Amino acid sequence: MDRRIFLLSTALLAAVLGLGHPSLMAQPFPSKPIRLVVPFPPGGLIDSMARLITPGLSKELGQSVVIENKPGVGGGIGAAEVTKAPADGYTLLMASPPLTISPAIYKTLPYKPADIQPVAMFGQLPNVLMVNPESGIQSVADLVARAKARPNILNYASNGNGTSLHLSAELLKSQAGVHIVHIPYRGSALANVALMSKEIDLMFDNLPPALPHIQSGKLKALAVTTSKRNPALPNVPTMQELGYPKFEVSAWFGLAVMRGTSAEITGKLQDALRKVIAQKDVATAITARGVSIEFMNAAQMESFMKTDAERWQQVASFANIKLD
Repeated sequence: MDRRIFLLSTALLAAVLGLGHPSLMAQPFPSKPIRLVVPFPPGGLIDSMARLITPGLSKELGQSVVIENKPGVGGGIGAAEVTKAPADGYTLLMASPPLTISPAIYKTLPYKPADIQPVAMFGQLPNVLMVNPESGIQSVADLVARAKARPNILNYASNGNGTSLHLSAELLKSQAGVHIVHIPYRGSALANVALMSKEIDLMFDNLPPALPHIQSGKLKALAVTTSKRNPALPNVPTMQELGYPKFEVSAWFGLAVMRGTSAEITGKLQDALRKVIAQKDVATAITARGVSIEFMNAAQMESFMKTDAERWQQVASFANIKLD
């Protein structure tokens, strides 16, 4: 009898305290440190964007946000790291263009693209189309005319096969109906040197590394690839302004998680990011790198990524790009 009374008393106490009830035992998010996986090495643009937002995220969320660099396979290793983690919001991905480019150009990936769930986007950065100022090419129209007059004679540089710079040029070829030869270099810095020394005729580059060469007059900017002009180059038109309404390419930055993460958790992450980029010091640091702050919520980012992925599928098919 005493044992039955003891067990009944224990059960009643557990019910009062909520012991054994998952919904009452669960701690509010976040209750421990958060990992932010950056799928590229330290020091690059994507890594620097992550390091600009993490102090603010830590403060807003009340938990440490720790960066882990996981480079490899064009960002695929880092993405795979996130998709192997629980869908609990404690493993974030620094989202960027490889998420929409890689599925179009790689035969296999170490993760399923459908497993990536957008949280929010906070910035975009254009590529810029450049020529040597001594080339005599003054505009995109001049460039296209010269390319049409000399099929497969002009060449363009990129920072490697399957990159945004490579695909930007292939997008131009597909929309302008021109034939230009691709010469990949090991990084955009070497490609810039080749353009300045007239080894190649043109190239697209991310704005930050190209800007000093443009400002010094060593390279001439013909157009930017985003839908809006960039404040760093206010007099340089967009490709859309120049008669290519479907030409839009950007390096973009945001956060993503494993698919299945609850709306409550992603909402907290989204709100924290929105507050961080609204801080004057953070916004100034971001825009100083040529990035335009353009916030998108989860639904808007998902739609953006879908359109971006479809664009790169078309370009990869046009250029017959498929990497192992």
